[in-house]
Amino acid sequence: MSAQDRINAYWTGRAPSYDAYQQRPERLEADERAWSEIWAEALPDSPSDILDVGTGSGHVALTVARLGHRVTGIDLSEGMLEQARKHAATASNAPVFRLGDAVAPDFPPASFDVIVGRYVTWTLREPDVAVANWIKLLRPGGRLAFVDSTWFPNGLTDSAENFADHYDESVRAVLPLAAAKSIDETALYFANAGLSDVKVKPLTSIYDLDQKYGVADDHDLQMQFLITGRV
Repeated sequence: MSAQDRINAYWTGRAPSYDAYQQRPERLEADERAWSEIWAEALPDSPSDILDVGTGSGHVALTVARLGHRVTGIDLSEGMLEQARKHAATASNAPVFRLGDAVAPDFPPASFDVIVGRYVTWTLREPDVAVANWIKLLRPGGRLAFVDSTWFPNGLTDSAENFADHYDESVRAVLPLAAAKSIDETALYFANAGLSDVKVKPLTSIYDLDQKYGVADDHDLQMQFLITGRV
């Protein structure tokens, strides 16, 4: 198995429980409101054409579609896409979900106004190649908007999460941001690719919700960040 195959297998196995955590009823309404506000501020007026890379169970794609945008979500995990399509089946203005590689999305140049992602940069192989490919897909004046954090600053092997079977040494070797100690390490890839107006914004509303409702098992309370940049 390649490193990417191992990553895909891990997230397919995690997909049902991961999606269930995203849909926790005690927090769902507050989450939808907070994330809608975050993405509404980060994105241009609707309707815009938006690509969600590493869409997972479709959380970002569905949130952005509810704001009135035309959204396509791609992922290499069939299990995650199954969860995303399940939600899309009951959504109005549903995103289109398809198999696709976040590092090298298969679309014509200048196909999108914005490319978004959440919790994907840390597990991204070749982030320099990925950002360069994303820029090619943007129209003039387009932008990137990504959410992530420094989830494992002490390394994946120091995490209590069950990565051992899939995120082995060969996988960790190709993920330069998996053990990032500062979100600036991620933002630097945006700046080095030539994007202008690169900004990092702490998402205090999500931190407050995490503080109130708790975080996932084997995770610490951490600030999440929105990283944006323009062509």
